[in-house]
Amino acid sequence: MSRLIVWRHGNTDWNASHRVQGQTDVPLNAVGRQQAVDAAELLIKMRPDAIVASDLHRAADTASALAALTGLSISFDKRLRERYFGNWQGLTMTEVAELHPDQYDRWKHGQEVGGEVESLADLGKRVSEALHAAAELAPPGGTVVVATHGAAARQGIGHLLGWPLEQLRTLRALQNCHWVELTHDRERGWQVAAYNVGAFTDRPVPPPV
Repeated sequence: MSRLIVWRHGNTDWNASHRVQGQTDVPLNAVGRQQAVDAAELLIKMRPDAIVASDLHRAADTASALAALTGLSISFDKRLRERYFGNWQGLTMTEVAELHPDQYDRWKHGQEVGGEVESLADLGKRVSEALHAAAELAPPGGTVVVATHGAAARQGIGHLLGWPLEQLRTLRALQNCHWVELTHDRERGWQVAAYNVGAFTDRPVPPPV
């Protein structure tokens, strides 16, 4: 049985202020860097064979905390970047609701937003392709850790599992530096073994954007 760990990056100042990041390259803050270290100390116990990350700094630097403990190099894949949010990027969610009320309402209800915002279908397809490629980096029965982003992780996992959007909406947003554990074997294919796992559980969940 092979294992894929899909890991959301640590906290950033934009997460803390509920500002839409999307593909804006926002760095980890001090809290996020410590979260990455704390999480890495748990993830190393899974004996990863490979580490893959989005090339945006907040995911790449999160992965670096695990790489420092394992001695593994990081493979970067642009397909693991966060959802592109177009003219939402840089706005707080309050500002999005005020400036783009119709789009915001569709987003809240898990619908396609339209406009410049990347579609959920496109997001799920590109991230799931990256997850498939990452899984192939480990030997049979091995473990790969993938550092990515909140919306990207959830949509990519849903596409990988073949879940409809309605089912995917029942999953709570991943907390910063928490992860999903997926397993795969020939008989059962991909399955969720654990969800929203991490080193701390009492922090509020910023929007996965």
